[in-house]
Amino acid sequence: MAISFGEFDYIRNILRQHSALSLDDTKQYLVESRLDSLARQEGFPSLRHLIAQLQKDPRTSPLHSKVVEAMTTNETTFFRDVRPFRLLEKLVFPELIARRQNERALNIWCAASSSGQEPYSVAMLIRENFPALSAWSLRFIASDISQAILDRAQAGRYTQLEVNRGLPAAMLVKYFRQLGTEWEIREDIRKMIEFRRVNLIDPWPPLPEMDLILVRNVLIYFEVEKKKEILERARRLLRPDGFLLLGGAETTINLDDSFEPVQFEQTSCYRIRPAASRTS
Repeated sequence: MAISFGEFDYIRNILRQHSALSLDDTKQYLVESRLDSLARQEGFPSLRHLIAQLQKDPRTSPLHSKVVEAMTTNETTFFRDVRPFRLLEKLVFPELIARRQNERALNIWCAASSSGQEPYSVAMLIRENFPALSAWSLRFIASDISQAILDRAQAGRYTQLEVNRGLPAAMLVKYFRQLGTEWEIREDIRKMIEFRRVNLIDPWPPLPEMDLILVRNVLIYFEVEKKKEILERARRLLRPDGFLLLGGAETTINLDDSFEPVQFEQTSCYRIRPAASRTS
């Protein structure tokens, strides 16, 4: 059932307040498609009845949280876009390994991990191409705003459709086992990753200095000031010679001039300009 513009505006104000997600006037269809199934799951006869209940409940109610989670769960696949993973394999990890030979330690943060395909893709890439890192101290944190989606990511179970999207057949055979109609990623790969709930617009929890931060395909949903704030926080968390990886449609240009692009083939990542690292 279609909702009114006023009801749509009410929902997008909730999203802006709780997650900084910004929806323009053309995105009413997105609210209807994502929240219609939630309304049915919660026992409401229609989405409009769900919205009416939201308007009665306090903004801290569990139903508000479920709406935010339903709207902020983003599309993801294994090895999404391919080229950034080639950049990690051929440029980022070789450089970091060379620079950290004395420390033999790396910290990685995947800051919008959704249902886990991205961090697991990075973990499999490490196992396939950099076996020496198994003897290093490797801390790999993956976070998302939704606890429900994090629980699913931590379980590491995916449907046949999900493993068919982006995952090479050889990796499916090597790193997964079939359980009924699902595929479960190997326990040793799951144990590489620490899943934590982090809302990027709230104060961040204590985190170690990072060698690599991935914030892919999430900044596009934020307004400019929130993008700037998140990039500034990421810069302060990133080691001076570390790397920041954004989505293909995202950039630091005109948002944070402290970063400089590093080109590789047809894609790029970012690192802190030397002058910025001295003054930050």
